[in-house]
Amino acid sequence: MGWLEFIFAFAAFFLTHSVPIRPPIKPWLVARLGRAGFGIAYSALSLGVLAWLIGAAGRAPFVPLWSWTPWHAYLALATMLVVCLLLGLSIARPNPFSFGGARNDRFDPARPGIIRLTRHPLLLALALWAGVHMLANGDLAHVLLFGTFAGFAVLGMRVIDRRKQREMSGTWHRLDAGRMQGAWLPGREDIAQVALRLVLGAGLYVALLLSHPWLFGVNPIP
Repeated sequence: MGWLEFIFAFAAFFLTHSVPIRPPIKPWLVARLGRAGFGIAYSALSLGVLAWLIGAAGRAPFVPLWSWTPWHAYLALATMLVVCLLLGLSIARPNPFSFGGARNDRFDPARPGIIRLTRHPLLLALALWAGVHMLANGDLAHVLLFGTFAGFAVLGMRVIDRRKQREMSGTWHRLDAGRMQGAWLPGREDIAQVALRLVLGAGLYVALLLSHPWLFGVNPIP
């Protein structure tokens, strides 16, 4: 199918990431599936379309833009470790500034954790993942794919900041100022949780290394 499958997969990706969360549609789906059911179904749909899109990029006509060299692979391995640790430290933790947070009312700006580094750790992880995979591939289809993801992540940070500032009014600025003055290192009572999250992030990294050849047909270890 050449470029046609890639175009269809890209269109499906944007449709599935915009239509189901629109105000008229999401409440209708939540009412029938339940909030948990909607979350599971939407996550499964998103992952399925993402897998199709990545596969379609690999099947698109190969148009090289730059040559691959071994240091691309080593940089990707190092960057993906950072990405996995970011995910481990940020998923389902209080974060009123971005998406993916849980129990946001418990956020303590004096102990911001990974939020001290960035208000949007998940989007930062997405940008790093996309950027390093764009470099490591270097052909037109993958540059379009990962470049779009990287641009979406960087632009998304600004869009979410503006929306959250409108929603939270002065609270956003107070919490953000407190975050910037918070502790870099976890307190004694937080060390166990941080250690567990780091272990989970490292486990995700190992799992991705082992499953990458099976999932994507490429061995990431040169």
